[in-house]
Amino acid sequence: MTALPISTLQPIEDHGLVGDLRTAALVARDGAVTFLCLPEFDSPTVFASLLDPAGGTFRIIPRQDGLRTSQMYLPDTNILLTRFMSENGIAELTDLMPVHGSDGPQRLQRRVRVIRGGFDFDMVCAPRFDYGRRPHAIEADGTFVPEDGSLRLRLRATVPLRAQDGNLHAEFHLDHDGEACFFLEVNPDGPAGTADCAEADSAFAATLAFWHRWVERSHYAGRWREVVTRSALVLKLLTSAVHGAPVAAATFGLPEEFGGERNWDYRYVWIRDASFAMYAFIRLGLVDEAEAFVDWIGARARHCGKDERLHVAYSLGGESELPEQTLDHWEGHRQSRPVLIGNAAAKQFQLDIYGELMDSVYLANKYGRSSSYEDWRGIVDMVAWLGSNWRRPDAGIWEGRGEMRLFLHSRVMCWVAVDRAIRLAQKRSLPAPLPDWNALRLEIHASIHEEFWREDLQSFVSYPGADAPDGSMLLMPLVRFVSPCDPRWIGTMALVQRTLVEDALVFRRTAGDRVLDGLRGEEGSFLACSFWYVECLARMGRVVEARLLFEKLLGYANPLGLYAEELSPTGRHQGNYPQALTHLALISAASYLDRALGRNRATPWS
Repeated sequence: MTALPISTLQPIEDHGLVGDLRTAALVARDGAVTFLCLPEFDSPTVFASLLDPAGGTFRIIPRQDGLRTSQMYLPDTNILLTRFMSENGIAELTDLMPVHGSDGPQRLQRRVRVIRGGFDFDMVCAPRFDYGRRPHAIEADGTFVPEDGSLRLRLRATVPLRAQDGNLHAEFHLDHDGEACFFLEVNPDGPAGTADCAEADSAFAATLAFWHRWVERSHYAGRWREVVTRSALVLKLLTSAVHGAPVAAATFGLPEEFGGERNWDYRYVWIRDASFAMYAFIRLGLVDEAEAFVDWIGARARHCGKDERLHVAYSLGGESELPEQTLDHWEGHRQSRPVLIGNAAAKQFQLDIYGELMDSVYLANKYGRSSSYEDWRGIVDMVAWLGSNWRRPDAGIWEGRGEMRLFLHSRVMCWVAVDRAIRLAQKRSLPAPLPDWNALRLEIHASIHEEFWREDLQSFVSYPGADAPDGSMLLMPLVRFVSPCDPRWIGTMALVQRTLVEDALVFRRTAGDRVLDGLRGEEGSFLACSFWYVECLARMGRVVEARLLFEKLLGYANPLGLYAEELSPTGRHQGNYPQALTHLALISAASYLDRALGRNRATPWS
């Protein structure tokens, strides 16, 4: 197959996201679908030109020099509109994936319409199956069939298509009010049939109504409703309706440093990130999503015996074996290699996940359905396991691949796990060895204040013997381990500001501690930590400062309100995209800050 006719590589932030709650596609501002895995989030790619020019693309664009482009979402939906503007007029490309929940046909629907003037358009649909490793043929009805037959894609269109070099092409002209529709169907049944834009009208109306109904369930009505709603829509897009759990991001291989080696696969369910996402949903009153995740994690916990532990990450189907593979045939986004699929962090020993999990289970019980007897027995076993293991060194929240240490965040989240288990037992009158649990909670609390406090620095530090904090410590008042008004926390915040903060942007580690992950290179400022920092300021009563920095952080979003994991020194988005952890941290900060700015000013613990 010849090289693909694609445009210049688009920056990470120059993309919107559409999806059907089973998978999601990135659509660039030039009208190209640059990333899509099918049929699930963690399935192999069919389009991945964001990672390599030969990775596959599906592009529709006017044949026009001097073209200006922009993107927007239709309000309160995940329907994406890309606008092309030039001296010849204005055209719009509408992208969506109809939502059928856990069943029903899958497809990507693309519709281009001329608003003013006239344009000649080029379309190319060039899938590359199995991460670009598997050849395919094209059948007469426009169906792409890889050599193993594992996934079939059929393109139907209202304009003539021609096959060339393993791709489907179309060249067509549209004048004012003219339109063309394209339907990329996944594993289609039956004959192709004739494509008609009336079919697109019906799917558009149903998809619009679905997202409007979902947004109406949210209880948030504060100052930043549009921003919070967009973040909630992102989290929903990243949540599998088939399995009930959210992936950490829609992508893999997008670099934390351009040209560097920190290029991970985030298309899996991280216990930590998913638990935080459930907390964000609960804050918005979206309890169904939280209950679905509790069911998913309950199934994982029931596979663990009394002496076994949860894994850090799982596939959507619950597999914990996520072996890393290098895609050596791809050059990587901006020559950032290796391009990895799978994630060895799934097998790391990380203690903090138990606290994040128990916090979400506690909140799901508080605001939704009570845990079952079997789930509660799993919690009792988990706390017993923590009682024997909480002092062990681990890889930590940042998943370092070097030496394991005694990390403060891991210790704090062990305290959270025991604390929330005690609260849940008391509120639900559940059988539990409460004297033993109370003693364990006190022991962990004392160890944190004795082993991680540096009197000379008047601050907690990230591990015993460290000279600095790390960004995860910003969660300490947010999980109610320490009062935001406690002198020890005030001293810690002062050290955080001196060592990790640049205006509104926060690094997760100091330069000296970045070597803990055992990798070369640098990383950008970490956006989730930046939003945690804002919430900490608000909880300390520094509300005016918190609001200013929050508004500044909103200015770093792309025009659609989406965020990656990090920001480069030049303000470009880095890391996998869009990142669930960033968006859920935004929701938490906005929710607290809005209450703090209200007439009934929030207390530090509300």
